[in-house]
Amino acid sequence: MTLLAVERMKLFSTRSPWWCMFLALALPIGFTSSIAAVSDGMSLSTTQFGYQFGLMVTLVLAALAITTEYRFGTIRATFQAVPNRTAVLLAKTAVVAVLALIIGEIGAFGSWAISTVLQPSSDLAITTAEQWREIAGVGPVFAFSAVLAVGVGMLVRQTAGAVTILLLWSLLVESLIALVPEAGQDIQQWMPFVMADHFLKGGGSMAVDMPLGPWGALAYFAAVTVGVWLIGLVVTHRRDA
Repeated sequence: MTLLAVERMKLFSTRSPWWCMFLALALPIGFTSSIAAVSDGMSLSTTQFGYQFGLMVTLVLAALAITTEYRFGTIRATFQAVPNRTAVLLAKTAVVAVLALIIGEIGAFGSWAISTVLQPSSDLAITTAEQWREIAGVGPVFAFSAVLAVGVGMLVRQTAGAVTILLLWSLLVESLIALVPEAGQDIQQWMPFVMADHFLKGGGSMAVDMPLGPWGALAYFAAVTVGVWLIGLVVTHRRDA
């Protein structure tokens, strides 16, 4: 519990996480508000169109949580005070993942709530299990994405490099893989963020072609993120802070 408290204090001791939290909530909710204000009607899926904006900012926040320590050298003091590096990194990752979970849930339900206010005539009731997954599932996707970002941060150690990898992979690389001749589309189906999106929107047009169901897609996404984190943990143990 002491490590968790320490990591929480370190995370919120700078302005960057606060700005990231603000943007991670303001961007998806603001985007949804702009759509709802001019739209003639909205569906439940439409209320979550902006979640990826919040996800990108959350990836940056999680990467900063670890790379900033390497940048300013505070990670050395942390490892000297607590030689058990695994415990330190688990505590840091847990704090960031819980924060990402909260951001995801507030952003998802906030976008849904503002849509119900601006579009009272649209049927936006959450009644089925699939609809609950589409809204409430944003939080777990954010949490596992934060684990991935911390893992990449442990491997790269530099903020610019970690953020570049995370954003380019999620926004560009997974889309471009589909252009690879013959096998591109099959490979794309197994990309982590494609799977995460399938978990949230499973049952739509892509569901027939996806190799896993929505919950299997979440499990796959979680396995990839934890796998990257574990690789980062091994590398952190093997090299100097």
